[in-house]
Amino acid sequence: MTLLTQQNCTWCEQAKNILQDVSTTHSLVIEEVELASTRGRELAVRYGVVFAPGILVDGQLFSFGRLSEKKLRRWLAKN
Repeated sequence: MTLLTQQNCTWCEQAKNILQDVSTTHSLVIEEVELASTRGRELAVRYGVVFAPGILVDGQLFSFGRLSEKKLRRWLAKN
């Protein structure tokens, strides 16, 4: 799982907290990438991340903007 973040982003902090909570019941490997970095910009363009936070799961766009814990838990339960 890749988390694209930016500084001073309330939704990014919320996403980090959700991922930390979810990781207590699911085995997650989370890589945080700064959206302003070269790699972050490349990933954002490639996957269509319009704004932070961007969440990529298994090389596919899961979401951007405010992360829904419910949606993430449903997805993890299916996969």
